[in-house]
Amino acid sequence: MLAGGMGGARFLLGVKAALGLPAVGTGDDQAPSEHEITAVVNTGDDIWLHGLRICPDLDTCMYTLGGGVDAERGWGRAGETWVVTAELASYGADPDWFGLGDRDLATHLVRTRMLRAGYPLSAVTAALCDRWRPGVRLLPATDDRCETHVVVTEALVGRETPGRRAMHFQEWWVRHRATLPASEFVPVGADDAEPAAGVREAIARADAVLLAPSNPVVSIGGVLAVPGIRRALRGAPARVIGLSPIIGGRAVRGMAEACLATIGVPCQACAVAGHYGARRAGGILDGWLVHTGDGATVPGVQVREVPLLMTDVAATAAMARAALELAGLGSTPQ
Repeated sequence: MLAGGMGGARFLLGVKAALGLPAVGTGDDQAPSEHEITAVVNTGDDIWLHGLRICPDLDTCMYTLGGGVDAERGWGRAGETWVVTAELASYGADPDWFGLGDRDLATHLVRTRMLRAGYPLSAVTAALCDRWRPGVRLLPATDDRCETHVVVTEALVGRETPGRRAMHFQEWWVRHRATLPASEFVPVGADDAEPAAGVREAIARADAVLLAPSNPVVSIGGVLAVPGIRRALRGAPARVIGLSPIIGGRAVRGMAEACLATIGVPCQACAVAGHYGARRAGGILDGWLVHTGDGATVPGVQVREVPLLMTDVAATAAMARAALELAGLGSTPQ
């Protein structure tokens, strides 16, 4: 599965349940399963802040599947405190727009220490997952730098016409809440990035490849920015099935509308499928699930309507079963 943060993490809970696995954790007290799930997670949101390497989407998937996420926010640690953030603010330390929870900070410290010791991000992620035991193999899209930056237009002091500048996606998304007019998203480092260890192999031996209902531009798009992953999907022996993150012309959550508008794609389920493209026409999709009532016709892509609201794990598991069936795997555990 290709995944972003909150949407990807929640969908993974349903995929696990659809395959008869415990949604949270490994289910060590259960019989071994014949199923194995690999999630290739967006790293375009990753950023250096306060000398620490922060990987928001990987951490959200890890915490959610490991039972440690703040369920109300959908990200960060449950039972979090913010003493360090408050102290940084007292010092006037920039950036003050990105909060680091005290519990979450430990993860970033361990990751940063391992990265500086020379371990690749994929190995670091595996080591972190030894604690959380998510029951899913979490792989970063790449071990290389491949960060999403945003070119924005803003008023500049002393100039009559607006100026253009680039900023990290996190600054645009978190600090400015995607309100600054954006003209493009730039995957910095993508040209030289290679899929992380294990990614190509996971795609090549998969029985099904699913695109989570994550932001198609900066989450799934961040994964697809790595050229080798897009090539691997086009050559995958399994069917590639996507789930629409757009229901009734609106993003289920987040600010995907602003991202789609930036790249000139209408906020419609069929338009997002067209953005991904049919595999037989050089894109990546074989099948596309849309929400009931969002009828869509996408040339070269098999489209099916099913409920796509992730209201709880059971509803999400039903979505996952529909995706797996469209992938040709037949019935899955109820």
